[in-house]
Amino acid sequence: MITLTENAVAAVRTALSQAEEPAEGLRIKVEGGGCAGLKYLMGLESLAREGDAIIETGGVRVFVDVSSQLHVAGMTVDFVTSFESSGFVFDNPNGREKCACGKSFG
Repeated sequence: MITLTENAVAAVRTALSQAEEPAEGLRIKVEGGGCAGLKYLMGLESLAREGDAIIETGGVRVFVDVSSQLHVAGMTVDFVTSFESSGFVFDNPNGREKCACGKSFG
């Protein structure tokens, strides 16, 4: 359903190891908003919820709720670092259009 690159796995591992509260994995969610209509939300999560898809890759667990699963099927998540910024980058084949920030799609 979702592929994480080696850089993304390393970034999630770092976030999990530095979390103030115990966390089991990363939640990726899609909800309405952003300049292209839908936006990604990410955060550390302590437990899976009912209906979640659980993707395990490189020792990292990713939780995706039922309503987001169709929007992220086939998506690749990377983590990039550059002079301008660093962060997660989403390559989502389900988005017809993308906004310039890369955090929103439609």
